[in-house]
Amino acid sequence: MENLPVYHGPIGKAEGERRLTQDGRDGCYLVRNSDSVPGVYCLCVLCKGYVYTYRLHLDSGGSWAAETVPGVQKRYFRKIKNLIAAFQQPDQGIAMPLLYPVTAQSRAYCHLHNLFHFACCVCLK
Repeated sequence: MENLPVYHGPIGKAEGERRLTQDGRDGCYLVRNSDSVPGVYCLCVLCKGYVYTYRLHLDSGGSWAAETVPGVQKRYFRKIKNLIAAFQQPDQGIAMPLLYPVTAQSRAYCHLHNLFHFACCVCLK
């Protein structure tokens, strides 16, 4: 999971929602650790100002699946990136397709950029 660019680690629900609402685009998404279930991950996607969260499970056979809306057949994927690719298509049982990845690297870059900008502003005063 650590090699997945959209994986943000154990950031918590509130921080995940903050990062997605900060991006602001419907269809932006990230993956984080579940707060409530150890060893489970959450796929979070922004849709119309609300963050929808779907649990991702790795079964004993090594396949990934996501909890979706009732009535949609559960699909299994050998790799997490294949699951994400499938959910980039419409009508997959989630609020909307995954359109804009919010990567952990882009978050780190923005943080460093903001620190640099703050430091420059302080020095110029």
